[in-house]
Amino acid sequence: MQPAPLLKDLVLVGGGHSHVHVAMSFGMKPMPGVRLTVIGRDIETPYSGMIPGFVAGAYSFDECHIDLARLCAWTGARLIHAEAIGLDRANRQVLLKDRPPISYDLASLDVGSSPSMEAIPGAAEHATPVKPIAEFGRRWLGFLERAKDWQGALRIAVIGGGAGGVELALAMDHRLRAVARNAEVSVTLVTKGEILSGQAAAARQRMRANFARRGVRLLENTAATRIDADAVHLETGECLPVDDVFVVTQASAAAWFGGTGLPLDRRGFFAVEPTLASSGDPLVFAAGDCASVTEHPRPKAGVFAVRHGPPLAANLRRALLGQPPQPFAPQRRYLSILGTGDGNAVATRGAWALEGGWVWRWKDHIDRKWMRMYRDPPATPMDTAARAAPPDPALADAEARRLLADIGMRCGGCGAKVGAGVLDRVLARLGPSPAANVTIGLDALDDAAMIEVPPGQALVQSVDFFRTFIGDPFAFGEIAAVHALGDVWAMGAKPHSALALAVVPAAAERLMEEDLFQMLSGARRILDNAGCALIGGHSGEGPEAALGFSVNGLVVASQALRKGGLKPGDRLVLTKPLGTGVIFAAAMRGMAKARWIESALASMRTPSGDAARALVAAGAHACTDVTGFGLAGHLIEMIRASGNVMVDLHLDALPVLPGAIELFAQGFASSLQPANLRTRHLIDGMDRASGHAKIPLLFDPQTAGGLLASLPAEASLSDHMTHIGTIKSREECVTEIRIVI
Repeated sequence: MQPAPLLKDLVLVGGGHSHVHVAMSFGMKPMPGVRLTVIGRDIETPYSGMIPGFVAGAYSFDECHIDLARLCAWTGARLIHAEAIGLDRANRQVLLKDRPPISYDLASLDVGSSPSMEAIPGAAEHATPVKPIAEFGRRWLGFLERAKDWQGALRIAVIGGGAGGVELALAMDHRLRAVARNAEVSVTLVTKGEILSGQAAAARQRMRANFARRGVRLLENTAATRIDADAVHLETGECLPVDDVFVVTQASAAAWFGGTGLPLDRRGFFAVEPTLASSGDPLVFAAGDCASVTEHPRPKAGVFAVRHGPPLAANLRRALLGQPPQPFAPQRRYLSILGTGDGNAVATRGAWALEGGWVWRWKDHIDRKWMRMYRDPPATPMDTAARAAPPDPALADAEARRLLADIGMRCGGCGAKVGAGVLDRVLARLGPSPAANVTIGLDALDDAAMIEVPPGQALVQSVDFFRTFIGDPFAFGEIAAVHALGDVWAMGAKPHSALALAVVPAAAERLMEEDLFQMLSGARRILDNAGCALIGGHSGEGPEAALGFSVNGLVVASQALRKGGLKPGDRLVLTKPLGTGVIFAAAMRGMAKARWIESALASMRTPSGDAARALVAAGAHACTDVTGFGLAGHLIEMIRASGNVMVDLHLDALPVLPGAIELFAQGFASSLQPANLRTRHLIDGMDRASGHAKIPLLFDPQTAGGLLASLPAEASLSDHMTHIGTIKSREECVTEIRIVI
């Protein structure tokens, strides 16, 4: 179904509690013509209310984290894994670390907060901050692994007496006593005031009793003055020996908030109206811990971030349509349930407090119910038909209204080209490629590029093109360039120049410009680093984004690597793990975990230039790149080009991307997998190995896959290479490949 033309970009910066609700809201009830983009530094975003339970061992990592990749797949949002470092409000751009900025029509910020590490000398060097929570979760799991074998005293200090510090101190004590069985565990909580200072006296009394009962030392009204590698110094003069320190002090704002020019509160957080719009810019909203509603000050607590979600979603819709947003007032009194780490909890509201195992079970029910909304697939598919409905005219400016007027009769042929103005602006932003032996390139207005082939070298040419399979256009551009250059690297050639063929969906002109710029910027990062000049190309409109390149390389003809050339006795090596096909088949259905997707993307975005040079240096006899036909298909091409040889393929040795085997076991596979399976009759041992978990990897199509090469038996293998098989002389009645287990 043809999607509605894009008219506006709504960009959510951060994957906090408020934004996951916004993403789900726009998925359940799309706004045709609005593209939703989620930018996340952490793509497995934690639910803060369950983190103490995770520390105590009540929840696994997955149970208390929302997988943004799956959520965005279900809701149709773009996910960009990047760290925001500022706003350029004049140009309406979110500034990102190590990549081009992302443009917005309307932006919302939900990037959380961090402990004030600078307030305690030595904390930044010797302590672990509990926020960002996602990073803390990974570090805690690593700490537990070390604690399993700990001998002797294991001394932990927690700095901060708020709800988070109190819960974490008790949770850590419980978990470490269960995990570090050979250690003498001692946990101390240090706070410069009273614990739970904003809550009822009854809650403080009950928690103090828990500390005393459990033997967790509590030091109230005692500030930490310095943290060393092995000690915490207190204002009382006491030096507290420690093996690790965790800081859960008052939240602080990120340094880049001050550079946005937006109004901030006295602590440096974004000052917002009761509508959650910035007090200084109606095109920027903020919610969660990074925002302060100036008319309704409240503590930095997850309960308020969760409550921000519905009014934020409603007001973002109003703002997109040019309607005034509506104010809301957060509740003054709220229920707080604090776990004690051992299966009990204390509930407090107002002046009263209750305690017991039933309180923990109540909290557990509330938290799991909330998480199910964002972790489990929706019971019914999202309304994809609504995304293709005509956009609300209120979304459109004058330029967009012209787009809407002719969207049903967009021209083909040359009429489908991207406009000259868009193309000129994109090329100006990109700048000319650094190039050698390029006579005419992007810096000229001629009809074609011109390159010179140096004497004694041959020109290697190849072409690749495919539609997008991820929401991030910059990452897609990187992958498309790596994929296209694979054929050049496989021949041992040096990349020289490339022509681009880019397709972008019909959209408002500024959005088309941005999509084209992001794709080509990602591609330029790969091409420039490979010494490959982008010298021209063609762009056009299409139903979805697509990108490809015609690439040129240079090599001394007699030294070029070919598919043929396998020799008996050679070792068969592979330079990248397998599994991209099945991972993205599952990702399209919202069923691949974010960390699996990120591992696959990291592999696909890794150029094969270093691996190719290592293969040449090792004396490779033959080489190809593993792409759409899968490992088996490309290996059979090499065998047939080489003559009377076969391959013993060591199935257990095949490198595999995280998650690929699990997804095959769940029944996922690429749409090209059945066609690739037609080569199975050429493989001896398929019946014997039919139950082996890695069998499907042989037929999994790869995007930007690794190089498959044969090396002399005596050659040493570099870190780029995995030995997966041995070349043999062809025996009578033996098929091309023999599986060895």
